[in-house]
Amino acid sequence: MSNVILLNEKDLRASVTLDVDAIDCIEQAFRTLATEDVIMPPILRLDIHAHNGEVDVKTAYLPGLDSFAIKVSPGFFDNPKLGLPSLNGMMMLWSARTGILEALLLDNGYLTAVRTAAAGAVAARWLAREDARRAAIIGAGEQARLQLKALTLVRDITSATVWAPRAEAAQGFAEAMGRELGIAITPCTDIDQAMADADVAITTTPSRTPLIQARHLRPGLHITAMGSDAEHKNEIAPDALAACTYVCDRLAQVRVLGELHHAIDAGTVAADAQPAELGQVIAAQRPGRTHADEVTLCDLTGTGAQDTAIANFTYARAIERGLGLSFAS
Repeated sequence: MSNVILLNEKDLRASVTLDVDAIDCIEQAFRTLATEDVIMPPILRLDIHAHNGEVDVKTAYLPGLDSFAIKVSPGFFDNPKLGLPSLNGMMMLWSARTGILEALLLDNGYLTAVRTAAAGAVAARWLAREDARRAAIIGAGEQARLQLKALTLVRDITSATVWAPRAEAAQGFAEAMGRELGIAITPCTDIDQAMADADVAITTTPSRTPLIQARHLRPGLHITAMGSDAEHKNEIAPDALAACTYVCDRLAQVRVLGELHHAIDAGTVAADAQPAELGQVIAAQRPGRTHADEVTLCDLTGTGAQDTAIANFTYARAIERGLGLSFAS
C-alpha cells in the first residue's frame, strides 16, 4: 500500500494564489513544451447535451518534474439555476517514475482558474507592449476577473473597460474590480466602446459567434483570446485573426478547438499555416511582437502541460506547509 495525500480546496487556496510565482510556473510549462520531449495527448472531451454539460480530461508528462497530473474538469452550465457552480473538477497527481498515485487535489476548479489566468499573464508578458496601460475585458465572470488581476501583475494597467452580455454583470465587475485593483473601470454597453482605446484586450466568454471584429484592431493592440476551448466556440472574427500576428498555446489544439480553426474554415488563414506557439516565443525560437504598432493575438485553449505544472507546484507548497490528509490507498 502507498499513502495518498488528500488536499481539499481550502488546503489548495492556502498553498497557491494568483501571483508572480504562479505566472512563472506556467511560463516555464510553456517553455518546456517548446524545448523538451513533452508527452501530451489530445484532450478527451465528453459532451452531455441533455444537461448542458461538458467534461474535459487533460494530462501531460513534463520532463524534469517528478509527477504528472490528470485533470478532470466538468462544466455544467445550467447549474446556477440549481444554486450550484457551473465549473468544478479535480486533479490526480501520479509519480512519473512508478505510476503510483501520490495526491488527490480536490480543487473544485480553483487550480484551473489560477493556471488559466496565469497563462493570460504570460501571453501579455511576452506579446503586449511594455507601455500598455488600458485594458478591455470582454466577459465579466470569474475568469474575466482573474485575467484582469493577472494582467496587472505583468503590466502597469491604469484603467479598464468591460463589456458583458448582461449589463448588470459588467456593472458589478466594474465596481468590484475597481475597488480591488484601485483603478478606474468603465462598464460599456457595446464592444465598440470597450475596445476603442484598448492596449490589451482579453476575451473570456463562451460565445459561439465572433465578438472581436477587424474594425476593433488598432496599432499596438494585443488580444488574448481565452474562451474558445471547444469546436463551437468563437470569439475572434476570421478576418480579424488574419490581420494579427497570431500566436497559440498548442498548434495541434487550436486547429481543432481554438480560434484558428474558424479562420481556416473561413479561408482567411491557410490550412497548412504554421504559426508560432507561445512556448517558442518564450524560448526565442520564433518571434513574437517585433514592433510597437504590431497587432498581436494569443489563442489559449488550455493545455495538460499547464495542469501538470500547477499541480506539481501546488503539491510541493502544500507539503511544505504540512497540509492535507494522508491515508493508505
